[in-house]
Amino acid sequence: MNIILGSIIVVVGVLGGYSMEEGRIAALYQPAELVIIGGAGFGAFLISNPRRILKKCLLAAGRILRGSQYTKEFYAETLALLYAILMKIRKEGMIGIEPDIDAPYNSPIFEKFPKVLADKRTVEFICDYFLIMVSGNMNAYEIENLIDIDLESAAHSANKPVEALTYLAESLPAFGIVAAVMGVVITMASIGGPQDELGHKIAAALVGTFLGILLAYGFLGPASKLLQNIAEDEEQFFTCIKTGIIAHLNGYPVRMVIEFARVSISPDIRPASAELDKYVQSFSKKN
Repeated sequence: MNIILGSIIVVVGVLGGYSMEEGRIAALYQPAELVIIGGAGFGAFLISNPRRILKKCLLAAGRILRGSQYTKEFYAETLALLYAILMKIRKEGMIGIEPDIDAPYNSPIFEKFPKVLADKRTVEFICDYFLIMVSGNMNAYEIENLIDIDLESAAHSANKPVEALTYLAESLPAFGIVAAVMGVVITMASIGGPQDELGHKIAAALVGTFLGILLAYGFLGPASKLLQNIAEDEEQFFTCIKTGIIAHLNGYPVRMVIEFARVSISPDIRPASAELDKYVQSFSKKN
């Protein structure tokens, strides 16, 4: 929602101010300049990114429109799931949760938490490390190191679309200058012609610079920053899960494990302890 609203404000602000000075909106319509800037930018984008990064950028476009999913409610549901898993371990031992982590989409525990179950990355992360605990003899220190490597790799991967979009945004003003220079070349070749025609060609050349800067700093730059913020939210979310897992491995009681995980959440979206208790209990009563 913010990206749509922000884009509208950018357009209204720029065109509104331009119109207030009696500028003609029609003069900004220069398809040739858009072809030069858009074509050169897209070509450079293809050259600078391998196919796997291009696929990530396509997926990232959807994330930009949806925004961050790591809300207070999503955190609360995830911690409630951890609580349910840990309580089953407490009652039945580590072997008791093996069917749940082997087939989470058929698990009576996981099915109580639809938001978490809909996020493949979260489900895989939780299941992978509980499976390691079930099948291996790694200690808390070793598992913590393994999770850190996992999170570092995931953060590196998440930053690739950010870097690609940032590079594209930084290149657009330069391609705007290219379009402007080509417009000047056309204008110089028309010297001696009608004055109004020369004025039109100069205006078209200047529009190229305007479009390159506007697209870079009004749209692509903010979009890449939003994507970076979403990636940081994701890293913090999995750090929260990691905190709970390590607390469990260090032998803390279930409620203390959930409290350790809760305090690792950013304060602006952190559920209060009493609020989280009510949330956990509400899910515990389902079926």
